[in-house]
Amino acid sequence: MQYDFAAGEILLINKPLGWTSFDVVKKVRNTIREKKVGHAGTLDPLATGLLILCTGKFTKRIDEIQGQEKEYTGIIRLGETTPSYDRETEVIETCAFDHLSEESIKEAAKDFVGTIEQVPPIYSAVQIDGKRAYTLARKGKDVELKSRTVTIHAFDIISIDGPEVAFRVVCSKGTYIRSLAHDLGQKLGVGAHLSKLERTRIGEYKLEKALTIEDIVAIRKKQLEEANGSNS
Repeated sequence: MQYDFAAGEILLINKPLGWTSFDVVKKVRNTIREKKVGHAGTLDPLATGLLILCTGKFTKRIDEIQGQEKEYTGIIRLGETTPSYDRETEVIETCAFDHLSEESIKEAAKDFVGTIEQVPPIYSAVQIDGKRAYTLARKGKDVELKSRTVTIHAFDIISIDGPEVAFRVVCSKGTYIRSLAHDLGQKLGVGAHLSKLERTRIGEYKLEKALTIEDIVAIRKKQLEEANGSNS
């Protein structure tokens, strides 16, 4: 496949664990030598999976793409609560969960399906007076965020292994899966946090079609070799 990054490409990237979405944008921008590169929907550093990048003239399509339905799989850990609702921060509260049945967990998950009000995590990129909420939270400041309306199309419990609940979620733009994990734990009365997350789909774009960072580097290397060969 031939890539014309300047004219515009939609790149499906499998974001590595620990990378921020901007880390990926910066790496791709420097690799392909194209200033106009942006991502269509942020993934947290501790999440992996599908991150869509638009280059060149296709950056105009970012809003269109990030507004599409999203699908995730992951693991919610019951009985442990963290301030960030994931593994970024330390556990601050524990609770026994052994009394919960598979049926009760699945029934609780059903209550989140549909159009719901959801409060984003304080460790999020939501802006408060021009500052990111996570910046304030990390400084120990009091952070109060307003709820937002989101739609959960599906919240399927795939399997349960002790405190670890494997799930699949299909949702609208703006949904925080970390908040969903936290809220499920609150509903069950035992607390919970998100311990693993992978985005598998955005609209019709699927993770199995995604490239790795190494693939992008190899593609660019081949382009340069071909260009040098034709000039020699």
